[in-house]
Amino acid sequence: MTRVFLLVMDSAGIGGAPDADAFFNGDTPDTGSNTIGHIAEACAAGRAEEGRSGPLKLPALDAMGLGRAIALASGLDAPGLGAQPSGAWGAATEVSNGKDTPSGHWELAGVPVPWDWHYFPKEVPAFPTEVTRALMQAAGTDGILGNRHASGTAVIEEEGPEHMRTGWPICYTSVDSVLQIAAHEERFGLERLLNMCRDVAPLLHDMKVGRVIARPFLGDEATGFTRTPNRRDFAIAAPGRTLLDSAHAAGRDVHAVGKIGDIFSMRGVTDLRKGPDEKLMHHLSDLVDEAAEGALVFANFVEFDTNFGHRRDVAGYARHLEWFDAELGKILPRLRDGDLVIVTADHGNDPTFTGTDHTRERVPVLCHGLGARELGLMGFTDVGALAARHLDIPAPDPEAAP
Repeated sequence: MTRVFLLVMDSAGIGGAPDADAFFNGDTPDTGSNTIGHIAEACAAGRAEEGRSGPLKLPALDAMGLGRAIALASGLDAPGLGAQPSGAWGAATEVSNGKDTPSGHWELAGVPVPWDWHYFPKEVPAFPTEVTRALMQAAGTDGILGNRHASGTAVIEEEGPEHMRTGWPICYTSVDSVLQIAAHEERFGLERLLNMCRDVAPLLHDMKVGRVIARPFLGDEATGFTRTPNRRDFAIAAPGRTLLDSAHAAGRDVHAVGKIGDIFSMRGVTDLRKGPDEKLMHHLSDLVDEAAEGALVFANFVEFDTNFGHRRDVAGYARHLEWFDAELGKILPRLRDGDLVIVTADHGNDPTFTGTDHTRERVPVLCHGLGARELGLMGFTDVGALAARHLDIPAPDPEAAP
């Protein structure tokens, strides 16, 4: 019996999505976006020198086939990448009508999204009356702040002082199918915030809004406000049998690392480990030693997306890629015989691109434990099927009851 480690570098796309022209950053289609490829070009040109220097250095990922995957997906020969792979490599294309976290992760786990997500308009107010009323009732307040499209870090700076004065929650959205609620962990209360999100989530899910996200923060007007690691996503449940469901039904341990538990509404999860990416890497390292035979370890490293992609921080994204690669290089030699590691992504977020939204891209599929071979162009669902075959469990099935 063997183990599977499925690792998602959140937003680390590799370009080439054939339908990128149907997805937009503002008024600009996502055509030509290429998250890792363009970062490699920027590094090679000396445009990503803050906190690092020179060409993008990803020896572990490139040995698994990253450079070849970028070329396969988009035709780009990324500078510094393209070594002869010792792993199995390919590029996956999404079919779900979205470029967001739930769409990408569900489809990687075998269940494409069968509906169109609901998005809130770029108007003020953004939320319909019934949603605003539900938010006020759940918070026990006479009003809410925000009620518009906003950057999460910017909106707490803008609305934080009024939130501290009134106690009203800060409610905002984005181009994703999401409603986010920010509140001060001490002034408003963390448990109160989580309960508020839990209470309004069913209404939003009925509208096919993918997630209600709690965004707690600390600080004050004088020192500034800072989001804490206690984020919690209340996501709509996947409609079919995912890889996690299949593994759990077969009696296997399913270790969720990062926001995986939230994305899958804790369904099929045996063990949940959270924290910032550095702590998540420690959890992953521990699980290399601790996870039982036949276990599925499913991890999401979100800071590529939240800290660097949305903020269009090319050097920061490059630093995080190099950090991840160095840590992965320490883990791979410690694996047991028969273990399979799959490194992939859920969408793109090209920091060289216009706007601040995700970008519609293909994603890498890099495998350690299958020998050296090309997997070719794949679907996202092929990733879950690959993991299921290796674990010798029934394949995920979008038509099967969870």
